[in-house]
Amino acid sequence: MASTARMTLVAAMLLLATTHVVPHEDVKKTPEDALDWWETAVFYQVYTRSFKDSDGDGIGDLQGITENLDYLSDLGVSVVCLAPIFSSPMVDFGYDIDNYIDIDPIFGTLKDFERLVEKAKRLGIKVILDFVPNHTSKQHEWFLKSRQREEPYTDYYVWRDSPGRSTSIRPPNNWLSVFGGSAWTWDNVRGQYFLHQFTEDQPDLNFRCPAVRQEMKVRAFGFRVDAVSHLFEDYQFRDEPESVLDAEDWEYTFLEHPLTRDLSQNYWLVQEWRQVLDEFASGVDNVTRTLLSPVRCLILQLPE
Repeated sequence: MASTARMTLVAAMLLLATTHVVPHEDVKKTPEDALDWWETAVFYQVYTRSFKDSDGDGIGDLQGITENLDYLSDLGVSVVCLAPIFSSPMVDFGYDIDNYIDIDPIFGTLKDFERLVEKAKRLGIKVILDFVPNHTSKQHEWFLKSRQREEPYTDYYVWRDSPGRSTSIRPPNNWLSVFGGSAWTWDNVRGQYFLHQFTEDQPDLNFRCPAVRQEMKVRAFGFRVDAVSHLFEDYQFRDEPESVLDAEDWEYTFLEHPLTRDLSQNYWLVQEWRQVLDEFASGVDNVTRTLLSPVRCLILQLPE
């Protein structure tokens, strides 16, 4: 794995000309009544693997998107949002990332991405990438080192012992995966459970660990941020209450999720990323960058 400094540099180079965040109050507009670009933009989400296959292998790719940018421009599209294109084992179709600074070869190369960005820029189209910060792939170097308790990666993920003095191994609590079944999987190498709110191949990062927040912070140069609702969990790891819905006990809807979803810390962290983007924009070109995210909570719960 490259050093943090190299990762910061590569991520910045990869995303510098491609991604753009809803402005902070301190960002000045001229004239005062002018709308910023994002307020009138037409956003178009592209699921890369099914959009256009340029080489006949049955999988959509970056070259296929590039070939169709004129079509998107004719439709009036001004922003293209790309589903994950980073290196991945593809257990969850790219949402299980094992390298945040490399393009998965099934989609093409960094050069293909650069060509896409260059053509998009000529057509007046901005490009935004999906950012998946809640979890990584089990194949990510961080997880491989964390399960071996190698520093500084020991606490990069959410690890817990089996509770009590029972001779049988059982999960730390009753938390469920979004896809059903326990949100905990036992790891024989480390001798502990790790948390995964999605598949067991997508271990949750531990955002209560300052090093993790710093690692992910350097990559937030303008993204649609996926799974923000799941970034933080209850630090006491208490059981969640049963819901009133008619569901099997292994189904996600069997429980209410006040302890694993939409915690206030999630939105404070997003606000930190926003500050990074604002500082980046003011130091480069004063062009507003966009940080997009789905939100599932009351407006009153959000930080001002």
